Amino acid sequence: MNPEDRSILVADDDPTMLTLLVHLLRNEGFEVVAVSDGDAAWEHLCKPDAPPMALLDWIMPGVNGVDLCRKVRELDRPTPTYLIMLTALKEVEDAVDALDTGADDYMTKPFNQAELHARIRAGFRIVELQEALAARIRELEEAARHIEQLQGILPICSYCKKIRDDDNFWQAVERYFSDHSNVRFSHSICPACLKEHFPELADEIARQAAHDA
Repeated sequence: MNPEDRSILVADDDPTMLTLLVHLLRNEGFEVVAVSDGDAAWEHLCKPDAPPMALLDWIMPGVNGVDLCRKVRELDRPTPTYLIMLTALKEVEDAVDALDTGADDYMTKPFNQAELHARIRAGFRIVELQEALAARIRELEEAARHIEQLQGILPICSYCKKIRDDDNFWQAVERYFSDHSNVRFSHSICPACLKEHFPELADEIARQAAHDA
């Protein structure tokens, strides 16, 4: 992951907790965007260049953490933001609600620093996998578009074997496929054409092959 992608949004209305989280994360080399309410967090998370990860308090002014998770999950983007809910609510039902509404992970306060760092590292590994998958999907979609261009019936001249394109121009086979795919040609000569056009050379090659055998 590029250094500029190692950014985390932290949203917490408690100034002490917010300062602590910012300090811990920056000491680990992360770029931190700190906000103190849900509305400000949403302003950052809805942007195309939003941080790939967010630590969200559950109860805070504006949009609360659960609703914020739901709103982020409604965004149409190839790589979703990794969301960690960080809250003082400790009931199992609270964790279930947070995960059901779109959070990827859930931690209770007070948290263990080593565990928080471990969960963040695990989260970034998932983000990297999602980014790699999204890149692969884009490659496959591009390949599918190339394949689609080559589907159907090709009008080809019976004599010179040129192909007629969509603009009614006749092109050599090599030029047509080079323009419509990533195919590049390396010219050679097949045995049949070698025998037809260079019979003496073909006989010599055949004798040499028989001798070597």
